[in-house]
Amino acid sequence: QLQLVESGGGLVQSGGSLRLSCAASGSNLDRYAVAWFRQAPGKEREGVSCATTRSDVTNYADSVKGRFTISRDNAKNMVYLQMNSLKPEDTAVYYCNARHISNMDYWGQGTQVTVSS
Repeated sequence: QLQLVESGGGLVQSGGSLRLSCAASGSNLDRYAVAWFRQAPGKEREGVSCATTRSDVTNYADSVKGRFTISRDNAKNMVYLQMNSLKPEDTAVYYCNARHISNMDYWGQGTQVTVSS
């Protein structure tokens, strides 16, 4: 059973940067596509970025293109989200997601990111 634990969230000023980390345990991450989602208060959860098992394909929401970068280190069972030029509208709880090749989904507990103006 895969378990995911996010870290790296916090309070940052507009224009600042944060790096989120997602530590996976219980299974090898190299059999999972990974993604970051976020959910702002009163809004639905939305996809931010995703990467295939070897990161040969990555995708980004239009709202974060050019500012966020997803990466993974399968040897360390880690997933990262580098967030630059943060805006107040990036404020949300950020969730790490892993999808097995069998389409089983796994989620972390989330980490809060707050961007002040």
